[in-house]
Amino acid sequence: MGNDSCIRILANKEQIKSCREKIKKNSKSFIQLSQVLSLAGNEARLKILFLLEEESELCPCDLSDILGMSVPAVSQHLRKLKDGNIIQNRKEGQTIFYSLSPVHLKMLRPFFKPINQQHLALQAI
Repeated sequence: MGNDSCIRILANKEQIKSCREKIKKNSKSFIQLSQVLSLAGNEARLKILFLLEEESELCPCDLSDILGMSVPAVSQHLRKLKDGNIIQNRKEGQTIFYSLSPVHLKMLRPFFKPINQQHLALQAI
């Protein structure tokens, strides 16, 4: 028997049909989440997204100081996140402030919840 063989005796055809419909119905959401997770898969970008979720908005200089990275390095990560429509920006004078787009904020918040809970648990000790 090969690795791709299934030993199931009876297929639940209704379950299979229902699951296929769920996947098809949510295809846009899967694409969107896949793109977000792909960009968030880089540790620096994940930290940037976490900070933007925590602080609402930050400028590249703030992120540079917090993360100990150069402003150009931070800006490259911000550009990738902005190109992926995960973050948005607003300009105030010469300063550009970045924030999570509302759709992605809602999507990413559950991923950061365990980090925040772990931090709170450590503070309680």
